[in-house]
Amino acid sequence: MRELGVFSEIQPFDFPLKRILAEPPAGIILSGGPASTLAAGAPRVDRKLFAAGIPILGICYGMQLLMRMLGGRVVRSTQREYGNAQLRIEGASPLFAGVADSSTVWMSHGDSVAALAPGYAVTARSADGAIAAIEDRPRRIFAVQFHPEVAHSREGKKILANFLFPVCGAPPTWSMENFIASETARLRERCAGKRVVLGVSGGVDSTTLAVLARQALGDGVTAIFVNNGLLRLNEEQEVLDNLRRRLGLKVTYIDATRRFLANLKGVASPERKRKIIGRTFIEVFYKGLKDFDVLIQGTLYPDVIESNPVQGPSQTIKTHHNRVREVQRLEKQGRISEPFKFLFKDEVRQVARLLAVPADILQRHPFPGPGLAVRVLGNITRGKLEMLKQADAIFIEELRRNGWYDRVWQAFAVLLPVRSVGVMGDERAYGQVIALRAVTATDGMTADWAQLPPQVLDAAAQRIVRRIRSVNRVVYDVTSKPPATIEWE
Repeated sequence: MRELGVFSEIQPFDFPLKRILAEPPAGIILSGGPASTLAAGAPRVDRKLFAAGIPILGICYGMQLLMRMLGGRVVRSTQREYGNAQLRIEGASPLFAGVADSSTVWMSHGDSVAALAPGYAVTARSADGAIAAIEDRPRRIFAVQFHPEVAHSREGKKILANFLFPVCGAPPTWSMENFIASETARLRERCAGKRVVLGVSGGVDSTTLAVLARQALGDGVTAIFVNNGLLRLNEEQEVLDNLRRRLGLKVTYIDATRRFLANLKGVASPERKRKIIGRTFIEVFYKGLKDFDVLIQGTLYPDVIESNPVQGPSQTIKTHHNRVREVQRLEKQGRISEPFKFLFKDEVRQVARLLAVPADILQRHPFPGPGLAVRVLGNITRGKLEMLKQADAIFIEELRRNGWYDRVWQAFAVLLPVRSVGVMGDERAYGQVIALRAVTATDGMTADWAQLPPQVLDAAAQRIVRRIRSVNRVVYDVTSKPPATIEWE
């Protein structure tokens, strides 16, 4: 919605109807979700919402919920649908104005609508004849089984725009320029006269946040860069040069490699890794700066959604290091500020462009907060980290050399916790296995595996096994999100 210039906010399914009617929105979207409308206790909205006269768009679960509550029939599908599907539009619908027939859309569901509620008509089907879109046009209620909000639905944004503007009449007044102005004012109001610290990693999120904080608070912010020993090859020098020399930020550098690796010794569980890293990070901050009033973090909305939902019943996918107990305690004390926590990565990049962050920093691939800890599967050792750093650097070098680095959303190497038989130097050997991963995406919420040229993969694989003696096999991950996540842990 915000990409289309319309401000929106997310509320839980049980948000009081009284509050909705007190300040009616231009429209309401009933989103997708991990639950089944057929399950006991499944989330439901107030039935009176459908008679409020507010335009409604149901997406996936939202479509099934509409039918369940209004007299239609929903059934458990014999085969779950994930990924691309072809849309077959039936007749004229304001929702599909200007949308081509046979448009590609993204499916992700296990239930399907088998019979419509009274007053509804089918407006589109999938290639196999399944109901893909319905409407009750007089009441301005529309619903789709697919996900127009993800980048892989090719005309999804046009479908959403048709709902926002012709149907809802929403004003396109939201922009990143307005966001920068409002967040700058909010930071000044909240942090004036306070001791403020900001963690920086050198990635797009924290770098952009540091530039925004400096614009709002001047030199009143102490930026701290913690080397947790889980960075990519020579990354600490590159980050410090970018932050200090190129961006002119005041940065305190803390090398806490030994402490992080000692705390992670023998730990194989990815959830425990994340929690240990988050806790250690806070401990290092306390050690690096005795007193502070506000800690500014670069948490993004996908981190919030996938870890511990702020509002509503979205499912926990992973624990984010910015959401561990110590951070939650600071949050309850009112000492955490997260200006970007409702922004997606592509929105942060828009902010970065407006703040004149250099292009090479702006286009850096996302890097997880726990770093290489979640790319070394299993327990972590210095030797494993060194292997992974070398393999990752080779892969990125080959992507840059062949013009593919800026064409993918994210690319990296993973060290697998298995050994593979091979022949090295005419001798039988059991070596380590490196997995390569590259994906295309817009906001990171969904992603396709990148179809890299075979010669690029071949060059990377050959260099990896030749340079890293303990590695004898390289594989390439060809799984999309969903059903996988981008990271392996």
